[in-house]
Amino acid sequence: MVQKDSALNGLVAFETVARHLRFAHAAAELGVSPTAVSKLIRRLEASLDVRLFHRTTRSVALTEAGQQLASTASPALAQLKAGLEQARGSEGQAVGTLRLNTSYVAFKVFLAPHLRAFARAHPKVELEVTVDNVSVDIVRRGFDVGIRPGRALQRDMVAVQLGGPQRLIVVGSPAYLAHAGSPRSVADLLAHSCIRQRLGADHWLEWTLMQQGKPLRTAVTGHLVVDEMRSALDAATQGNGLAYVFESFAAQELAARRVKRVLGDHALVREPFFLYYASRAHLPAKLRAFIDHFRGWNRQR
Repeated sequence: MVQKDSALNGLVAFETVARHLRFAHAAAELGVSPTAVSKLIRRLEASLDVRLFHRTTRSVALTEAGQQLASTASPALAQLKAGLEQARGSEGQAVGTLRLNTSYVAFKVFLAPHLRAFARAHPKVELEVTVDNVSVDIVRRGFDVGIRPGRALQRDMVAVQLGGPQRLIVVGSPAYLAHAGSPRSVADLLAHSCIRQRLGADHWLEWTLMQQGKPLRTAVTGHLVVDEMRSALDAATQGNGLAYVFESFAAQELAARRVKRVLGDHALVREPFFLYYASRAHLPAKLRAFIDHFRGWNRQR
């Protein structure tokens, strides 16, 4: 329906009249009066300084200029209408590309085990996953959604919890522990080769463990520095030292006994991971499907 005078409304009115070659039929399609359509056409002609229609009391026909405009305006308006209908339709069905930013830890723990089920349930959604070691501005970088620990969340984000609180533990391979011995206190870590993780140019993952009910940060040392937890865990399984990792992230290695947990009573409990996005308003169906699927699989049990 034509709601206000504008160049676009004038083009819409022109294209509709050009199809029907009757002002009354065009007005009925647009839901306005024939007088309103005539006024839009006159203003469009005045702005272009050309005559678009030959009009008599009995007939309407396109001028040469009108035929030229119709040949370009009609396909353009049809494409615009199709785009608007596609955008409106995408709100009702899960379809399109969904861009996700996350860490590898979150990808392995919360996403990877359930990707196949999501693909089967929503075959028209393409997930584009970017793994970053540090939190980024998902809006500025063009992402639809992110997954990070609670304290890394940006302000003003809508957050959905995935799973429960996370434990950070110290692990080492059986071969390393047989050679270097198992630490029996937090202070013993200072005598071990610890695999440290850099989180940024001047930021490190701090080794913080519980000592007498209080968190104690320990300045560990070692011969190896990596920039992600995956590398730290892999290095630990190969006997290169002790690693400080999320217990859930190391679950497979622990179950297979490729690494062993040490100082278990001193593990630090940290905030859960959250799935977060910019706004609840006009939430696309593809994002709603993603949220519901992975929240359902990763509820705290």
